[in-house]
Amino acid sequence: MAVDALDARILRLMLEQPRTSVREYARVLGVARGTLQARIDRLERDGVITGFGPRLSPAALGHPVLAFVHIEVTQGHLDDVGDALAAVPEIIEAVSVTGGGDLLTRVVARDNAHLEDVVQRLISTPGVVRTRTEVALRERVPHRVLPLVEAVGRSAEAAGRGGGRAAGPTA
Repeated sequence: MAVDALDARILRLMLEQPRTSVREYARVLGVARGTLQARIDRLERDGVITGFGPRLSPAALGHPVLAFVHIEVTQGHLDDVGDALAAVPEIIEAVSVTGGGDLLTRVVARDNAHLEDVVQRLISTPGVVRTRTEVALRERVPHRVLPLVEAVGRSAEAAGRGGGRAAGPTA
């Protein structure tokens, strides 16, 4: 799905001002409300926009410890282990990976003892061979998408201006 320059402007505005109305977005962008709504609907349908709602802080919810747990899984049990991970509320994200493990999870905990309890629960999950845990010390770059949206928007604008064509005389 191609994101054009207007889509990128819409996404940027939605990221920068998430609580603004569609009417206000249309006014700021200088487009018709119907056009803006149609664009937003298409971006949702195409999976570019994956949800709306507040971003919550696990630390403010009493879970200030963040760890990344690599999980090695017995062959053929990846889906079963993935289903089991979904039942652990302290796992806030899990992805399949290549390299030194099969799954990488983002785990939050109240303290180190609680983290150990969560890891022990993971180790006892059928299909889990071993785990490796890395505790995060400090967030250096928070989760973000805006720089990517801006880069995509610049590329779309350059393509719209014929930015990829060689300059100079042609024979």
